[in-house]
Amino acid sequence: MRKALKEKIIEVCHRKIEQKGTNVGLSFYAFFANKNDDPELLMEAATWWILTEKLDHFEKAEKIKKLVSKL
Repeated sequence: MRKALKEKIIEVCHRKIEQKGTNVGLSFYAFFANKNDDPELLMEAATWWILTEKLDHFEKAEKIKKLVSKL
Protein backbone atom coordinates (compact mmCIF):
# COMPACT_ATOMS: atom_id res chain seq x y z
CA MET A 1 0.00 0.00 0.00
CA ARG A 2 1.30 3.44 -0.92
CA LYS A 3 2.42 5.61 1.96
CA ALA A 4 0.02 8.39 0.89
CA LEU A 5 -2.96 6.01 0.96
CA LYS A 6 -1.94 4.59 4.33
CA GLU A 7 -1.66 8.10 5.80
CA LYS A 8 -5.01 9.12 4.30
CA ILE A 9 -6.78 6.07 5.74
CA ILE A 10 -5.35 6.66 9.22
CA GLU A 11 -6.24 10.37 9.09
CA VAL A 12 -9.83 9.72 7.96
CA CYS A 13 -10.32 7.00 10.58
CA HIS A 14 -8.98 9.28 13.30
CA ARG A 15 -11.23 12.17 12.20
CA LYS A 16 -14.35 9.99 11.97
CA ILE A 17 -13.68 8.50 15.41
CA GLU A 18 -13.32 11.99 16.87
CA GLN A 19 -16.56 13.12 15.20
CA LYS A 20 -18.78 10.08 15.79
CA GLY A 21 -17.12 7.93 18.45
CA THR A 22 -15.30 4.63 18.55
CA ASN A 23 -18.24 2.68 17.15
CA VAL A 24 -18.25 4.46 13.78
CA GLY A 25 -18.16 2.27 10.68
CA LEU A 26 -16.60 3.06 7.30
CA SER A 27 -16.36 1.64 3.83
CA PHE A 28 -13.27 2.11 1.67
CA TYR A 29 -15.14 4.83 -0.23
CA ALA A 30 -14.78 7.06 2.88
CA PHE A 31 -11.17 7.72 1.87
CA PHE A 32 -12.09 9.29 -1.47
CA ALA A 33 -14.02 12.26 -2.83
CA ASN A 34 -17.42 11.70 -4.41
CA LYS A 35 -15.78 11.79 -7.82
CA ASN A 36 -13.43 9.17 -9.19
CA ASP A 37 -10.38 11.39 -9.76
CA ASP A 38 -7.76 8.69 -8.99
CA PRO A 39 -9.05 5.30 -10.17
CA GLU A 40 -5.71 3.53 -9.55
CA LEU A 41 -5.64 4.61 -5.91
CA LEU A 42 -9.30 3.65 -5.48
CA MET A 43 -8.56 0.18 -6.90
CA GLU A 44 -5.56 -0.16 -4.60
CA ALA A 45 -7.75 0.56 -1.59
CA ALA A 46 -10.53 -1.72 -2.86
CA THR A 47 -8.09 -4.57 -3.53
CA TRP A 48 -6.61 -4.29 -0.05
CA TRP A 49 -10.05 -4.03 1.58
CA ILE A 50 -11.84 -6.77 -0.39
CA LEU A 51 -9.22 -9.24 -1.58
CA THR A 52 -6.36 -8.92 0.90
CA GLU A 53 -8.22 -8.35 4.18
CA LYS A 54 -11.61 -9.81 3.10
CA LEU A 55 -13.46 -7.10 5.03
CA ASP A 56 -17.20 -6.51 5.02
CA HIS A 57 -18.61 -3.45 3.23
CA PHE A 58 -18.65 -1.49 6.51
CA GLU A 59 -16.05 -2.00 9.23
CA LYS A 60 -15.24 -0.17 12.45
CA ALA A 61 -12.80 2.70 11.92
CA GLU A 62 -10.76 1.49 14.91
CA LYS A 63 -10.25 -1.89 13.24
CA ILE A 64 -9.21 -0.31 9.94
CA LYS A 65 -6.80 2.05 11.66
CA LYS A 66 -5.13 -0.88 13.48
CA LEU A 67 -4.84 -2.97 10.31
CA VAL A 68 -3.30 -0.13 8.31
CA SER A 69 -0.93 0.83 11.13
CA LYS A 70 0.60 -2.65 10.94
CA LEU A 71 1.54 -2.24 7.27
